[in-house]
Amino acid sequence: MPQQYYSVDQVAELLDLHVRTVRGYVRDGRLKATRIGKQYRIAREDLEAFTGRPAPSSSPSAGPERRQAEASVIVRIDAIGPEATMRLTNTVMAAIAHGQDGGERLRVETVYDEERAVLKVIILGGLDSTAELLKIVNALIEQPE
Repeated sequence: MPQQYYSVDQVAELLDLHVRTVRGYVRDGRLKATRIGKQYRIAREDLEAFTGRPAPSSSPSAGPERRQAEASVIVRIDAIGPEATMRLTNTVMAAIAHGQDGGERLRVETVYDEERAVLKVIILGGLDSTAELLKIVNALIEQPE
């Protein structure tokens, strides 16, 4: 099978980055590339090593073979104390750690403002996994303290 190469523009489009950012990665040596004339070409294997995931096998401009959707959710929970925050955060983190084996990857961040007694839970990931995690969060906040 012949080696597949991407231009800097194609890599920027695939990774949803600005072209200058990709060029910076190449210049810094973080993304391996071959210079051909005045342009860089990035080998498929090097792109996969950089991202940690397989590169698309078809032409980058053809789009992904399977449509994907992701959710970005911010849940704001008012009037929550430090103990309830700790309990909710630990349960959510345990739930996503347990669900990582075969499901969609989730990224979760929590921010607690003790002065205002407000907890924000930021969830990024696939629709199904996010929906399941939102059910867990809802069940946890409905429990009496």
